[in-house]
Amino acid sequence: MNNLDKELLKKVSENFDENKEVYNIRKNGKSIERKVNSYIDIVNKEDKSGIDIYVKENTLFGIIHIPVIITESGLTDVVYNDFHIGKNANVIIFAGCGIHNDLHKDSEHDGIHRFFLEEGAKVKYVEKHYGEGKGRGKRVLNPTTEIYMKKGSTMNMDSVQIKGVDNTLRVTKAVLEEDTTLEISEKILTTGKEKAKTEFIVDLNGENASVHVTSRSVAEESSYQEFISNVTGNTKCYAHIECDAIIKDEGKVKAIPEIYAKNIDANLIHEAAIGKIAGEQLKKLMTLGLNEKEAEEVIIKGFLK
Repeated sequence: MNNLDKELLKKVSENFDENKEVYNIRKNGKSIERKVNSYIDIVNKEDKSGIDIYVKENTLFGIIHIPVIITESGLTDVVYNDFHIGKNANVIIFAGCGIHNDLHKDSEHDGIHRFFLEEGAKVKYVEKHYGEGKGRGKRVLNPTTEIYMKKGSTMNMDSVQIKGVDNTLRVTKAVLEEDTTLEISEKILTTGKEKAKTEFIVDLNGENASVHVTSRSVAEESSYQEFISNVTGNTKCYAHIECDAIIKDEGKVKAIPEIYAKNIDANLIHEAAIGKIAGEQLKKLMTLGLNEKEAEEVIIKGFLK
């Protein structure tokens, strides 16, 4: 990897250490580096572009990095990655994608990730998206995440879109069986004329299944964001969906909630709040010596933290 590759890698893959951890690095549509161990294996798919990641049952504190970097203008990269998490395994997965585009053609990465959690499995999934470059070509990221959770499994998903992504369609689908817990935290910042659309589709099929989704977003300048949630409770279950957004300048945000209870013991909650930064918050920080722009930056940074 050259210096540009390494800098992109730093921005999207937290604390990556090639000497200690399992990883697969993908650059411009091809895997360029890989490391596995006796508990975690990574195998190329035979019928399409992508990999299968196998985590043995009872694996403790496994760490996996599968970053993607794109530096080729005009490239559309589509990859299918499946994660097979064994019974009672406990892993952390980092799956960032960074695009650098200095030319006039669009660069795009579509990552389709499927998670299959066996009984008692625990997964923390960290996903960071970032775009940069001075060219007129767009930087497009379209992640699709499918999650299938068996009895007693737990998944925590932390998804962040830092900046510089012109267009994104982010789709997350989940099917939960009994005694499962899914927590999703999403943070998105858009500026300029960027557009971001998020869809959450969750089916709570097992008794005592629960999902908690927290979405925080900031739309600045002329950017646009759309948040769609569709949660169905088919049995005794719990869901709490929160969508909070700050708009600045000519920014626009739309929230479309849908919760569907099909059982008398389904407890489903959706909360949404969209608005500008409160004047009192600005005044308080400005009395401490900050100007208005600096005060706004402090508030937004705290909001997205």
